[in-house]
Amino acid sequence: MIQYKDLLVAIGEALIDFIPDKSGCGFSDVTAFAPKLGGAPANVCGAFSKLGGRSRLLTQLGDDPFGHKILDELAEYGIDTGCISLTDKANTALAFVSLGADGNRTFSFYRKPSADMLYSPESIRSEYFSGAYALHFCSVSLGDFPMREAHLAAITAAKEKGALISFDPNLRFPLWSSREALRQTVTRFIPMANILKISDEELEFITGETDIKKALPKLYSLNPLLSLVIFTCGGKGAYAFTGNGSAFSEAHKVNAVDTTGAGDGFIGAFLWKLRQLEIYTPEAIDRMPEEEMKECLDFANEFCARSVQKNGAIDSYPDMSDYKG
Repeated sequence: MIQYKDLLVAIGEALIDFIPDKSGCGFSDVTAFAPKLGGAPANVCGAFSKLGGRSRLLTQLGDDPFGHKILDELAEYGIDTGCISLTDKANTALAFVSLGADGNRTFSFYRKPSADMLYSPESIRSEYFSGAYALHFCSVSLGDFPMREAHLAAITAAKEKGALISFDPNLRFPLWSSREALRQTVTRFIPMANILKISDEELEFITGETDIKKALPKLYSLNPLLSLVIFTCGGKGAYAFTGNGSAFSEAHKVNAVDTTGAGDGFIGAFLWKLRQLEIYTPEAIDRMPEEEMKECLDFANEFCARSVQKNGAIDSYPDMSDYKG
């Protein structure tokens, strides 16, 4: 048993989400924004750490007030910041958010370029993955800039250390020159993953199918060795599929105030529970009983239900002191 593998490593953007003072309106009607720590990889680390796990973020920040704010807050949440670089070549990324009446978001990014985009493959060290349980990444930082090559270096190093590879496409269309460029990039990286989290909003774009049962063969054609597909459907619940079984978990019915970081919280909580069940390898995922798959989904769904009732991302995540998973 390799129980020393308890570290979640994530690579990608850390930024400031500017959360509006009111919901149910567009940007033009917002009168004030509150700065909150954000960025999907940072959020996933935050969820994992708030539940009591160890996490480490690989990224680059601007040597500016926002970058130092992010460093301070990551450290407060117990996330290892020792591998984060600072640069004066670009500023820290910012994302302004507007909230619909249902809590769903629209983003406006300030990232042309931002410091995280310039994070280079030379920054990756093999020792960053010592004791790593999993490496998690998304698509926001996979554009045609140095950070994409850093992802490739990190995936190689993590696999050499025996870590699971987790990919959440987390599509952000405004950041890409074309939808086709994004689609090609996502389909390039799916074959590198053991675990794929995909939402109902992303499924058709990536596979051409709206039905997950019809989409699965297309996902497996991209990666025959894909061990676990997690399919999230917001208020309609979530599914998990392995080569040997599947499970479903109903979503909790709550009044969603802000869904920022909800999907990140879901996968962070799912990975934490998976690790608690001592599922360390692709082979172990393949052997998972369906009741354990459902246990992970139930845990992650409750985590999300709690988080969307508050504003922000990591700020809104529950910890084990108030979690009844």
